[in-house]
Amino acid sequence: MSSFLTPPAASEYAPFYHTYVRLIFGEPLAALREQPRELRRLTEDLTEQQALGRYAPGKWSLKEMLVHMMDTERVFAYRALRIGRGDPTPLPGFEQDDYVPASDADSRPLADILAEYDAVRAATLALFESFNPAAISRQGTASGQPVSVRALAYILPGHEAHHLNLLRERYLPALGK
Repeated sequence: MSSFLTPPAASEYAPFYHTYVRLIFGEPLAALREQPRELRRLTEDLTEQQALGRYAPGKWSLKEMLVHMMDTERVFAYRALRIGRGDPTPLPGFEQDDYVPASDADSRPLADILAEYDAVRAATLALFESFNPAAISRQGTASGQPVSVRALAYILPGHEAHHLNLLRERYLPALGK
């Protein structure tokens, strides 16, 4: 039985991440495999102009949100890699509000963003599928807080589930969809 089937204990991640962990029911790698289909379904009819839409002033555009999801996935996967391989080095945090404007997401075609998303997700799945039970159970430190590879396997799709909810509940209605 995969060690990912056992949800992480609260001691395996910072309390902030409970918001994401609680969004994953069942096996987290199954969520990682299903989310790209859901994202494509939600974005398949969007125009470039709609993908620049924001659900409120000062919020990220839909394109910016998608690139933020990829940036976060890369950071969380990198943390899982380092911790899973037994690297004890404390890992720094990252400031999402600095990354988003630097991404220049709004200048990119939506199709290119979605193609990159598929590549990032394929790499993430390959990484998590490569971990043995010992690696899954390893714990390290990221952003000054404890985190396990198991917790990252839940946090990562939980973060995306949060943003897919925003897409359904805020972005699409603001775009008249």
